Amino acid sequence: MKMKSVVGNVAKDLGLNVKELVARTFQIVSHDTKEYLRANLENGDLIVSERIDRETLCGAKLSCFINLEAVIKNPLHFYTISIEIQDVNDNAPTFSKEYFEIVISESSVSGVHFPLGNAEDPDIGTNSIQSYSLSESDHFSLGERTMKNGIKYAEMILEKTLDREKQSSCKLILTASDGGKPPKTGTAIIRITVQDVNDNFPVFAKDTFQIRLPENPPIGSLVIQLNATDEDEGTNALISYSFSHNSKNANEIFSMDPTKGDIKIIRTLDYEALDSHEITVEAKDGGGLVTHCKVSIQVIDVNDNAPDITLTTSKGTIAEDSLPGTVIAIINVRDLDSGINGELVCQISDLKDFHLLPSSSNYYKLVTAVIMDRERNDIYNITVQCMHNGSPPLSTNKPFS
Repeated sequence: MKMKSVVGNVAKDLGLNVKELVARTFQIVSHDTKEYLRANLENGDLIVSERIDRETLCGAKLSCFINLEAVIKNPLHFYTISIEIQDVNDNAPTFSKEYFEIVISESSVSGVHFPLGNAEDPDIGTNSIQSYSLSESDHFSLGERTMKNGIKYAEMILEKTLDREKQSSCKLILTASDGGKPPKTGTAIIRITVQDVNDNFPVFAKDTFQIRLPENPPIGSLVIQLNATDEDEGTNALISYSFSHNSKNANEIFSMDPTKGDIKIIRTLDYEALDSHEITVEAKDGGGLVTHCKVSIQVIDVNDNAPDITLTTSKGTIAEDSLPGTVIAIINVRDLDSGINGELVCQISDLKDFHLLPSSSNYYKLVTAVIMDRERNDIYNITVQCMHNGSPPLSTNKPFS
C-alpha cells in the first residue's frame, strides 16, 4: 500500500468518539524500530506511515502481523491492534549464480541426474517458486526434486549419451517461474563441458544434516565437519567444499573450510534475531562433478535478555479519598527470550497499600489496596520488580513515585 493509505478506522473499531482522541491523549505504541502505521487523531484513520515490506518483517513465515498497542487516558484503557500483512508478488525468482558450470563425462549413460540447485523467491504460497523449465535440447530434459522441507530443486537429466569428439560443450537456459498473475521469472545459463572420464559424483552421507546449537557458542566453534566421498581416483577424487546458495545472514555467520569440510561460527548467533539457518554446501571433485547437501541449523535460546518494563500512568497524583482498587498504572512487561526463559513473575515493594494484579498477557494493573491518607503518607516510592524463571534468573527493577 502507498504511503498515507488508510488501513482502517481505530476510533470506529474501538467504539471511541473521534473528539475524544485528542482530549484523552490517544496514542499508538509500536515495539518495532520503524513506525509503519500511525493514527490520524482528527478522524481516527489508521494510515500507512512507512514503506511495509512483508519479506523484511517476517521472512518466509506464512502469517505476518504488525502488532500495535493503543493507550487512551482519563480513564486509562489499553487496546491491542493486529494488522495482517498480506503477500503480493513483488519479487522475481533468482538463482545463486548467473552461470552453472556442469562437467559431464562422455561415458555417462542415459538417465543420469545432474542437480542444479534451486532458485529463491522471498514471496510465499503461490507467489513463490512453482516450476522450472529448460530450453530445448536433444540430449537433456528437466526434472524436479522436492526435499523434505518442501523446497523444489531442478535437475538436468541426460536423455541421450554425449560424444566429446562431436560436441565438447553446449549452453542451456534454466528458467524458474513463480505462481503470480502474471508470473515472474528468473533465469540462469547452464554451461556444459564434456570430459572423457570422471564418472563418479561426490556423495554425502545424507541429503540433510540437522544441527542444534545454543545461541552462545564462542567464535570459531565447529558446527559440523562434512565428509563427501568419491569413488574416482587421483585428482578426480579430490573434493573441495563451498557454500552454494545461502542467505546473506548465513554467509556472515558461518565459514566453510574448502579442504576439510568444516563449518565454523565466525559471528555471534542471536536466537531473538533468527532462530534457524539453512545452509547449502557444494562438494566438487577434481573433475568438476558437483553434489549438494543441506545443513539445517536450529538455534537454541539461552537466557540472555532481562525483562523490559513499560509503565503507563494516568497522572502523577491520586486523591486521598480514592477507593481501594483505584488504578494507578498499567504495566507491560516483555522478555525476548522464549520458553521458561521468557516466563515472568512481577511484584512490588509496597504490599501493604498497593496490589499488583495480572490484567492480561504480559500486563499488570497497579491498584490501591486501602483508602489513601495524605496526613499519614503524602508520597510513595514504589519499585516494580520483574524476574523470569530462567537460569540464571535475570530481573529488572522499575521505580516510580
